[in-house]
Amino acid sequence: MNILALDTAGPVLSVALETQADAADGESSNFWYTEVDAGRRHSEFLMACADWLCKSAGIKPENLDIVACMQGPGSFTGLRIGFSAAKGIALALGIPLVAISTLDCMAAPLSFWPGITLPAMDAKKGCFFTALYRQGQRLTTDMDAPPESIAAEIAKIQNSTIEGTIESIVLTGCGAHMLFSRLAGLLPQTSLCVSPDFKKGRSGGLLKIAKYNILHKDKTKLDRIYTGPVYLRKSDAELHTGKAKTSL
Repeated sequence: MNILALDTAGPVLSVALETQADAADGESSNFWYTEVDAGRRHSEFLMACADWLCKSAGIKPENLDIVACMQGPGSFTGLRIGFSAAKGIALALGIPLVAISTLDCMAAPLSFWPGITLPAMDAKKGCFFTALYRQGQRLTTDMDAPPESIAAEIAKIQNSTIEGTIESIVLTGCGAHMLFSRLAGLLPQTSLCVSPDFKKGRSGGLLKIAKYNILHKDKTKLDRIYTGPVYLRKSDAELHTGKAKTSL
């Protein structure tokens, strides 16, 4: 099974590819990955990155079996680019499309963390896209919230250890450093830290979660050809259009 995963939800564009290779003792998998700090230029690099990975792996695009993309939340433009590319590949090749929560992909590599994992993306206007996790298990729904509301949510679910200290929190994702500075004054008794790979692209985690869903035959995660990104708020363009209609 050859799986291509596209992460366009944040400023770092990343693409991952897992291929199956014949081996003497059966099939073995090979993993290929690339990322570009593309900012707002995802559309310029996405398909070139995907094509480069396929060539590096020695396969043709028609050899792909699954394509995966970020479901959201994230950049409005980035998510649209990712879904458009994934849908185009899926429709052209007649293969399933898998869409996975962006925050789940951010939190997954830190499932070993004994405390709370807090993936964060700058949602602008003083807010962050985030959700709370503990050892890989989701504790909240996706949030579009200011630091004060996030701190209040943390206070509700934090556990005290045997020693009486409050469990620590690790932040990750492209908004981690910004949220860290805001939460530091709101949670003075809590140990906060930022994951070293906070800015890294998440297509590798996306690929692993997509593969897990496929192997466990979770059909609710497959064939999202006719669905689109999950947005936690309306875009500025939609809000401005609504104001214009109201003023008429």
